[in-house]
Amino acid sequence: MNLTEFEGIIVVTGLPRSGTSMMMRMLDVGGVEVLTDHLRSPDEDNPMGYYEFERVKKLKEDAGWLSESKGKAVKMASALLYYLPQGFYYKVIFMLRDIDEILISQRKMLQRLGKEDTISDSEMKRAYLEHLKEVKEWLSAQPNIDVLYVDYNRALRDPWIQAESIRRFLGRDLRIKEMVDVVDETLYRNRKEWLSEIKEAAAVKAEKEKIQERLRALGYME
Repeated sequence: MNLTEFEGIIVVTGLPRSGTSMMMRMLDVGGVEVLTDHLRSPDEDNPMGYYEFERVKKLKEDAGWLSESKGKAVKMASALLYYLPQGFYYKVIFMLRDIDEILISQRKMLQRLGKEDTISDSEMKRAYLEHLKEVKEWLSAQPNIDVLYVDYNRALRDPWIQAESIRRFLGRDLRIKEMVDVVDETLYRNRKEWLSEIKEAAAVKAEKEKIQERLRALGYME
């Protein structure tokens, strides 16, 4: 599909805390018009803003706004992709991130919001992994959707390569240096917490491996 800025809609998606807000800011400074209503104010979790559009949440019932979104970028949770109308072309930028880091980041966000976390990380991990598998399969079968998967962790390590791949994917003359600066800014601001999340995720994996090793030794696992 040859998508142009005049006939297609850019969708930034992924699981919550996977880097979608960072990607929206990259597109914004890179020269892409973004669709946002600024109703959700910046906070400690996203000090540069959430780049959300409230009507997205009711996409299943109301998709009328999409006709005015051609050439623009809009952010939505990956669970809403199924409700995108067939009558448009879409370029989907799908953010991926280490699932354990996502869960840790979500848990910290819930704590800061003062909301009770009643679902265990193991339950959420299974649900998220199954969701990602299903939505990727669904996307691959859609003739009106092109997808670029962007790894958040890799983007932090090498933003130039990721920004260039986005430019090629969208077929636009984007401001690459400004896009890279957004990633550098995000990494600098969140370095301590990001490294903490990586270490915590690694510790979780190590503990699970120890348990599995013991179970195998006892003959309860293969």
